[in-house]
Amino acid sequence: MKKSTIWLLTVLMAMTVIGLLYIQIMYMESMIRMRDDQFTEGVRRSLYAVSSLLEQDETKYFLEEDVAQVESSSIYAQYGGAPHLGGLRYSFTTHSGLEGDVTLKGDAEKIYKIQNDNNLANSYNSMREELKGQYLYQKGVIDDVIINIMNKAGDRPIEERADSISVRRYLSRELENNGLELPFEFAVVNRNGKVFYQSQGFANVNPATLENSMFVQSLFRNDPASKKNYLKVYFPSKTKYILSSLKFMIPSFIFTFILLIVFIYTIIIAFRQKKLTEMKNDFINNMTHEFKTPISTISLAAQMLNDPSVRKSAPMLQHISTVINDETKRLRFQVEKVLQMSMFDKKSGTLRMQDADANSVISNVVNTFRLKVEKFGGRIDARFDAEDAIVNVDEMHFTNVIFNLLDNALKYRKEDIPPLLTVTTRNLPQDKLEIIVGDNGIGISKENLKKIFEKFYRVSTGNRHDVKGFGLGLAYVYKMINLMGGEIKAESELGKGSRFVIILPLLATPSDDDDDSTSISDDSGK
Repeated sequence: MKKSTIWLLTVLMAMTVIGLLYIQIMYMESMIRMRDDQFTEGVRRSLYAVSSLLEQDETKYFLEEDVAQVESSSIYAQYGGAPHLGGLRYSFTTHSGLEGDVTLKGDAEKIYKIQNDNNLANSYNSMREELKGQYLYQKGVIDDVIINIMNKAGDRPIEERADSISVRRYLSRELENNGLELPFEFAVVNRNGKVFYQSQGFANVNPATLENSMFVQSLFRNDPASKKNYLKVYFPSKTKYILSSLKFMIPSFIFTFILLIVFIYTIIIAFRQKKLTEMKNDFINNMTHEFKTPISTISLAAQMLNDPSVRKSAPMLQHISTVINDETKRLRFQVEKVLQMSMFDKKSGTLRMQDADANSVISNVVNTFRLKVEKFGGRIDARFDAEDAIVNVDEMHFTNVIFNLLDNALKYRKEDIPPLLTVTTRNLPQDKLEIIVGDNGIGISKENLKKIFEKFYRVSTGNRHDVKGFGLGLAYVYKMINLMGGEIKAESELGKGSRFVIILPLLATPSDDDDDSTSISDDSGK
């Protein structure tokens, strides 16, 4: 897949996820706003109803205050002394259109006498006059009550006009009627904010939290402005109540978050695969070049053997034989590196661990490699300062590790100066052996230094490499050292050479088994 295609898919998927998140957020804001409006409207209706109920209570208070006077002058009192064994009922209609009725109760004989009186019509007319007078009287009483409410109500203490028990009861009932069954705190204050009384929780409310959760209702709206009182109600769980309507959105956000993670992971994997594909293609190209040289050399030597004159020359035969042998070894070494990495990736390889003298193994590799270095006019300086160098390693792979490091140092030498390779061993505290392989080559930049142990990675400029190779050498070194229980790190500065530091554990006591096999597992890898 082309990189431009990956970027196109990335942009499309990013726009899709962003659009989905935007729609969800806008829908969530709309739901919160609508829920808040519903809550506010329900609270306002409830507070208005509470105010109306308190006003009705006050009206009832003043009506009850005059009830004795009304009863003492009522038409019933005129017939009140005798037992109520029956009654005479009259209906009437006032001049203003109001309808009413009255029942005369008293002794049965008196009622019978009234009912059978020959002058019943006159009695009825007389009764109508009495009812008219009574109506006018009671109308005056009602007017007096209204005047008392207007003049005297404001002088009563607010604690009597709206006692806390009634306010709490009315609030609870009206809020429940409006579907708002949640805890609340309340207080009654005057126009200056003086608190007459308040619920226990209202006093502990942080003023900073009251802005969106406090509701105010004027009490007794007909009171003069100077005597106005207000009911304040606070809902501690308002935010939780409103957000509870968004519970169904939680799975949506979770799925969107998972989709975002999968999207990011997919893009990362796509770019990694793209990079890995490029590295593998580069590996194939490099492997072709690496194999082409020894194969061409062997092919040329075979053609020379077909020449009768060459076969007659013993020195020439010896030379051709040596060339074929060296190139075969070189070809086999390259093939082994590829097979070894493949084998260890599949975790099917086995290390044959044994006690070995690291100084001796490294010395043999240095002696073998010295001729190759001298060919380029350079030298190898080896210092074996470690007095104890017995380690438990796979000797063959340990030899390959040192050979790979020296081969890399020679490959990345500077063209203008002779190569200088150094190999040093020394003992560290806590029974450790340190092996340092250094050079005076071109060095490695800090950016590349972090990746040199990755498989197929090679320090490059653009898509072209200064030196041909597989990009497996240092990955192989890193894997082998880790499998042998050690660690390796690289130190380098561009233009000033590199140093590879290997630390291996020394044997605390002589091993009883000279040949131990260790299978590769996840715990022994890096």
